[in-house]
Amino acid sequence: MTEATPRLATYPLTRERAFDPPDELARRRAEAPVQRMTYADGHEGWLVTGYAEARAILADNRFSTRPELLHSPIPQRGEFRGEPLTPGFFLRMDAPAHTRYRRLLTGQFTVRRMKQLEPRIQEITESRLDAMEREGAPADLVESFALPIPSLVICELLGVPYEDREKFQRDSAVLLDLGSSMADIRAAVQDLYSYLHDLVTAKAKEPADDILSGLVAGAELTTEEIAGVGLLLLIAGHETTANMLGLGTFALLTNPDQLAVVRDDPAAVENAVEELLRYLSIVHIGPTRTALEDVEVGGALIRAGEAVTLSIGAANRDAGRFEGGDVLDVSRSAHGHLSFGHGIHQCLGQQLARIEMRIAYPALLRRFPNLRLAVPAREVPLRSNMAIYGVHRLPVLW
Repeated sequence: MTEATPRLATYPLTRERAFDPPDELARRRAEAPVQRMTYADGHEGWLVTGYAEARAILADNRFSTRPELLHSPIPQRGEFRGEPLTPGFFLRMDAPAHTRYRRLLTGQFTVRRMKQLEPRIQEITESRLDAMEREGAPADLVESFALPIPSLVICELLGVPYEDREKFQRDSAVLLDLGSSMADIRAAVQDLYSYLHDLVTAKAKEPADDILSGLVAGAELTTEEIAGVGLLLLIAGHETTANMLGLGTFALLTNPDQLAVVRDDPAAVENAVEELLRYLSIVHIGPTRTALEDVEVGGALIRAGEAVTLSIGAANRDAGRFEGGDVLDVSRSAHGHLSFGHGIHQCLGQQLARIEMRIAYPALLRRFPNLRLAVPAREVPLRSNMAIYGVHRLPVLW
């Protein structure tokens, strides 16, 4: 493959507009969906920006997620290579190890089970709206609404006391901050892991009706493994949905015609949530895989041992799959987007996240039909420094 422009030296992070991936990624996608890229440690790997190519790699077990094989596409995460894997942290495992954990958890996250949670999620949402109304405007929507809802839900599902939220939210922020030192990251992992280990030990003595207690009762995993599983689910279960609720509301407030559809047409909400997931693509960097053998993708021969970083944001804007993909259109059928991944590592909690968003967006917009930004859009602080994109704060009035 001939390169018309110089290869990228590490993954681009600078966004020219709040809701769009970096322009450099779109330029690269237009040129070729698979291109050479230099990694932070000097490794010569690949960048994938095309939808079909990204989807194919995510579904191909010839690409590994194991940490000892990975290279970081950005300097801030270069030191992760060689870090010991936390027991039970199955996101960084290949089959069959990954399959073992996934099998034990799949039954907890079925569509049917998630549907059963709808009344409780509705109750939590209304409770947060009541509190916002009592406290009055202005408010930070992240603190008052976007963060508490998924945090409460995942705490109840796992069996983690919500009153301990400051601990796990603080540790999660350190882990996702691209500026965190390795010492801080190790300390945050250890702090959160120790907390969950103690919690799992307590549940062995006094079980309850929650996922962690169920894993203890199943006796297939050690306490260490269950604590690692809990660490992964706790972080993923509140960070991703919280940032979708915050950033998604920001996007709707700056697109009032789209906001009106979500607010006024219950039948449009399912499509609207999928479109927001596609359009915003909050997985800011990666994922990254490493080829276990030579594989041809998109006309490029990826050699065994070479790293491949997928741009989910660029892939979800690929006009070959989503016509006019740079435009937010909540009437679009955006099913098939890659925001939850694809293949064996597809997000386990995706149905829970969907239900939370389908309930929360319209409930917020109907309760406060005059909801608006309290500051100019350019002053909303964006999470450009975090592995999961979103807004740090969203000041609103109504």
